[in-house]
Amino acid sequence: QVQLVESGGGLVQAGGSLRLSCVASASIFRFNAMGWYRQAPGKQRELVASITSGGTTNYEDSVKGRFTILRDSAKNTVYLQMNSLKPEDTAVYYCNVQPFLHAYWGQGTQVTVSS
Repeated sequence: QVQLVESGGGLVQAGGSLRLSCVASASIFRFNAMGWYRQAPGKQRELVASITSGGTTNYEDSVKGRFTILRDSAKNTVYLQMNSLKPEDTAVYYCNVQPFLHAYWGQGTQVTVSS
């Protein structure tokens, strides 16, 4: 049963922007902190941004000032607005609850930033 579906990735030049979306089932979204994670080739998956049910946000240092995480409770959707993208942001991006649960990993969405 698919419960988290990511979309919005693509190929973009350095300095460009993308907005990722993650639609979650209501049972997952309503009471949980949500996070965006990414995994680059040959690297471990890392948390890049999170947002609590109350709207408190946290960001990994390398994305502070460039990425913004938002949640829309009416749509059970969490967004990741990514600006000033860099080649090192290239990765597969996933959403999950925070802290994550293995059962909730989806297919992710590929983000590729060209230099």
